[in-house]
Amino acid sequence: MAAPQHFSTRYLSAPDVIALVQRKGVEPCLHGIADYIHADFLRWGAFDKSARVASHSRDGVIELMPIADDQTYAFKYVNGHPKNTRWGLPTVMAFGVLADVATGAPLLLSELTLTTALRTAAMSAVAARALARPGSRTMALLGNGAQSEFQALAFHHLLGITTLRLFDTDPAATAKLQANLQGTGLRTVACSSTAEAVRGADIVTTVTADKTNATILTPDLLASGMHINAVGGDCPGKTELHADVLRQAQVFVEYAPQTRIEGDIQQLPPDFAVTELWEVLAGQHGGRASDTAVTVFDSVGFALEDFSALRFLRDAATELDMGQPIELIPELSDPKNLFGLLRTRSPLLRVVA
Repeated sequence: MAAPQHFSTRYLSAPDVIALVQRKGVEPCLHGIADYIHADFLRWGAFDKSARVASHSRDGVIELMPIADDQTYAFKYVNGHPKNTRWGLPTVMAFGVLADVATGAPLLLSELTLTTALRTAAMSAVAARALARPGSRTMALLGNGAQSEFQALAFHHLLGITTLRLFDTDPAATAKLQANLQGTGLRTVACSSTAEAVRGADIVTTVTADKTNATILTPDLLASGMHINAVGGDCPGKTELHADVLRQAQVFVEYAPQTRIEGDIQQLPPDFAVTELWEVLAGQHGGRASDTAVTVFDSVGFALEDFSALRFLRDAATELDMGQPIELIPELSDPKNLFGLLRTRSPLLRVVA
């Protein structure tokens, strides 16, 4: 029998990840996660893929998002509860695991709430670099909640967006976003309606939270050459785009079997034509047909993006020597004798005389 091996899992708490992002900087983190996503999408065929497993309730959804290649398995636990802010909780909360395929041993356990916002924004930028017109400089940002700063900074740093036209049904959300973006080099314009916000925009990002079949963007608001980054529609019964917006556009998705259930294209027949983004990134599809075409990235969030984000966190934490080892798996002197753990005296027990 092989000698017993001591094993621990690296744990990155929420404070750890906050400190990691602060030490590296938001811009390098967005660039880094985007690079990892791009590299992993180019290995699309190497992954065992499936749509996420969702448990829906009246107030929200809880999901597990698994994926693996032949070396590493990953999953994310994530929720979406729009009413959470009433109780002081985030709408989205998440954590994730990286594990070794050869042994099943969990290598990394990490918060993914902050990280999900970074990876979602990085994914949006990866798609826009492939689909938006070169030279795009103005973006409308519809929905100015918890995800909005990350989307704004990703498009600023990775695409060169310089002007944001903002609209939210809650003016306080827009004021919060403008305050948080001071000093970033972005010019922000608060608008009084969706129509005003999208006027003159090269890119339109929709990132709303309400779990409804909404029509945030309608066909009359489309402009020649516009790229639409639809982020908020991400579960059955939750949309942001009028169906005719999709019919008039070239539509790109992450993983079609999942997006047809959760994305804006859930409104359309199962044979509605879409292109998976990996095909564009790998040069198997030309992407935008012309400078006048309208493109839509119907983004719902796919497990491969979390795989990439977890890899980035693992490598950054190793580089910066951050995180703590935790005993998530019991240490066994004999791996065939699990019950024996209960027959040994716990170091936490003390005899009181």
